[in-house]
Amino acid sequence: MNQPIFVTGTDTGVGKTVVCGLLARFLKEKKINVVVQKWIETGDSSDIKQHQILSGIEHFQYAKHILPYKFKYPASPHLASAMEKRRVRKEKIRKSFLFLQAKFDLVIVEGTGGSLVPFNKKELVIDIAKELGLCCLIVVKNRLGAINHTLLTVEALKARNIKVLGIVFNDEKEEEAILADNPKVIKALSKVRVFGRIPYLKDSDNLYEKFTPIGDKIWSLLRK
Repeated sequence: MNQPIFVTGTDTGVGKTVVCGLLARFLKEKKINVVVQKWIETGDSSDIKQHQILSGIEHFQYAKHILPYKFKYPASPHLASAMEKRRVRKEKIRKSFLFLQAKFDLVIVEGTGGSLVPFNKKELVIDIAKELGLCCLIVVKNRLGAINHTLLTVEALKARNIKVLGIVFNDEKEEEAILADNPKVIKALSKVRVFGRIPYLKDSDNLYEKFTPIGDKIWSLLRK
């Protein structure tokens, strides 16, 4: 198994970090040697630390490869890097990714923000994922407005000939009628596989329990 996954989102703050951590934990329990990478992180929060907490996996010896770029300013990578007068180099990201790919059965890469996020004034992070042959797992904040955001994301990925593995919905506090309808309508209109919904919960152990059926579906697909 060495089909790397790029976990992208319909926006920033939709739950990509949670999905990455839970999926890594699930695959670890299936005896898969997995690592979660993030190419560019901005702001004070540590998504890598959250991956470690949720998955129970720590690879401190590979820290510089797991997170090639970290910027303090909480903004799009193109702006955050400009604020520090540092340039994001594709080659550094590519080398870090290939290093990890050679060491592990599977590399899960968490994207930065939504799907069409620039790392300079000409290039997008998603285009690096395409060059490296990653397929995409889309994380959606399940709420009013999710249909439009998701369909636009799917169209953008398909326009770039990027394989879409499927969609995971991360429930927000919202009317159940909307939460239940969004996945059905999006599946029908996009023709993209829906893996399921993660309920709005705070406890990580209960969250993992709820994620397991989603993990099973992703695992079945990865084994084909």
